[in-house]
Amino acid sequence: MNARTRIVIVAAVILIAAGGWFAFSGVRTGGALTLYGNVDIRQVDLAFAVEGPIKEVLVDEGAAVTAGQPVARLDDSAYRHAAAQADATAAQAKAALAKATNGNRIEDIDAAREAVNEARARFTNADDILKRQQSLLTEGNAARQTVDNARRDLQVARAGLSAREATLRAMQQGLRVEDIDAARSAADAAAAAAAAAHYRLDQTTLAAPNVGTVVTRIREPGAMAGPNAPVLTLALDRPVWVRSYVPGPMLGRVPPGTKVTVANDDPSGKTYQGTVGFVSPTAEFTPKAVETPELRTDLVYRLRIIVDTPDNTLRQGMPVTITVTKPQS
Repeated sequence: MNARTRIVIVAAVILIAAGGWFAFSGVRTGGALTLYGNVDIRQVDLAFAVEGPIKEVLVDEGAAVTAGQPVARLDDSAYRHAAAQADATAAQAKAALAKATNGNRIEDIDAAREAVNEARARFTNADDILKRQQSLLTEGNAARQTVDNARRDLQVARAGLSAREATLRAMQQGLRVEDIDAARSAADAAAAAAAAAHYRLDQTTLAAPNVGTVVTRIREPGAMAGPNAPVLTLALDRPVWVRSYVPGPMLGRVPPGTKVTVANDDPSGKTYQGTVGFVSPTAEFTPKAVETPELRTDLVYRLRIIVDTPDNTLRQGMPVTITVTKPQS
């Protein structure tokens, strides 16, 4: 290689490096600022919130899904039975609360009153028998054992009357406030348990959180799934962001809210409108994706540009060109 060739090569390298610098930091053509970046599409790993065997996976890789669309289901037999049991327990607790709040029925109180009258009649009869036997014992016409038996029967009758009178008073007064509060708490706890059981049942269906495209189908029917086991990976259609970097001297040209034009390498020359949504508050060294040897020690600030009306031609990692048409004050 002769000296002239070396000079040409060195000159070419200098021009290329200088061109890279001006392209990265902004070319002022009619006040325009040009930056470069890459499309950044968010991906979501979809997993069930509960455990169980996968019954079916409803979508394949490449399928377009809408927000809320079911994409997979677990075998929900155990969760359906648990929800039914929780519903029955909640209904029982609710009925107990209603009984405690409404008090006893008139028919039950009347029945308790009749039981008191019956017990009082037994007591009166037992008292009369004891008196008669005592009189006969005094006259010598009754045995001591007979009197003792009559006295015992009177004591039993007295205890039965006291118990039935206490039952009647309790039914007339109803439950204590503390008992009603306990019944209400039990009903609330049962209702919460039923709601939790139905939530777990609902979680046996996995739904897409947003509009997007299935990128990876990770698990198949029959596999065990759970909170730590992704089933599908979804690329979200919205939002579509562009990650770019601006040198410090140009930072004032791209505050949040700045309107920009985004273009990819499509031969049709199609462009997209976008808005600067985030400017990093801290500087960093130029990423290797956009750096040249001359820029490795330069500090830049990361930008996030939101594409207003993206379409499916913008793909993850695609290089794009960003143009800021007017300086921002």
